Amino acid sequence: MSGMKTNPGNFFEDFTVGQVIEHATPRTLTEGDRAVYGAIYPTRFAVASSAEFAASVGLAPHPVEELIGFHVAFGKTVPDVSLNAVANLGYAECRFHVPVVPGDTLRTRSEVIGLKQNSNGRTGVVWVRSTATNQRGEVAIDWARWVMVHKRDADAPAPETVVPALASVVAPDDLVVPAGLDLSAYDAAAAGSPYRLGDYEVGERIDHVDGVTLTDAEHMMATRLWQNTAKVHFSTDARPDGRRLVYGGHVISLARALSFNGLANAQLVAAINAGAHVAPAFAGDTIHAWSEVLDTATLDAPGVGAIRLRLVATKGRDKSMTLRSDDGAYADGVLLDLDYWALIPR
Repeated sequence: MSGMKTNPGNFFEDFTVGQVIEHATPRTLTEGDRAVYGAIYPTRFAVASSAEFAASVGLAPHPVEELIGFHVAFGKTVPDVSLNAVANLGYAECRFHVPVVPGDTLRTRSEVIGLKQNSNGRTGVVWVRSTATNQRGEVAIDWARWVMVHKRDADAPAPETVVPALASVVAPDDLVVPAGLDLSAYDAAAAGSPYRLGDYEVGERIDHVDGVTLTDAEHMMATRLWQNTAKVHFSTDARPDGRRLVYGGHVISLARALSFNGLANAQLVAAINAGAHVAPAFAGDTIHAWSEVLDTATLDAPGVGAIRLRLVATKGRDKSMTLRSDDGAYADGVLLDLDYWALIPR
């Protein structure tokens, strides 16, 4: 006698608006996560790199990079939300509430907030709002995202279309400054850059110069590290072209790490306002990045400002830093368009 005990993942017709999913496998972060993250991504931001520096700005115990927490929390959602995904499409309203430190255990729950079947009848878009909490029940991260998911049965009826209204930007007053953060005695020499909030102008674009070539081994190791089980990242059977799709978060972390060259003092990611994975990335692609300053704000914490940035990852270096072509479409080579707030000394 046999029975189905494996999890095939949810298909588009399995989702309903208002559905709440408690995701399995809470995960405890360790210093090993910090070390492996630094081995995969060329990150050098001082707060996450140095316990001494972090303590000097009021952050003790020593937090890990915000994107480590995001990847872990995101990975929890994959078996239930995007195991049968075609692609992750975008993010909105993501806020980092409490710094994640080694020893914290994150668990995630999601609520389905929107559904829309695509015109081909074989796929649909699912919107979810996810919340990651630590072992004390504190919200560490929350965000909305939308993902294109295969249907199990193309003949299954389409659900009522519900497209959620999501804010285009997290307001500066809604940014969460970590308790105790004080940048008034900031050590710019240790951080690696003299440029503070007032040195950046809205509209300024910064070419981060450096590039990193993707390999299958590294992006698959990273995706396993976050316990992201989406088939398209691992199996050559998952796509008709037989290629493994690089996890979009891997491109985000690479671009964020590359942005150190020009934005070394943008120390802490406070929010992700919006994000779009414009085109797929594969092993062999060389990732470059550039940033545009979209806004600045002064926050109610000693020496702390906020800088809103558009981070663009490209396949190959685009010295012209062109986001869109004349017809309004994304320019050739653009892989990622990410709008986020970072905390920076003023």
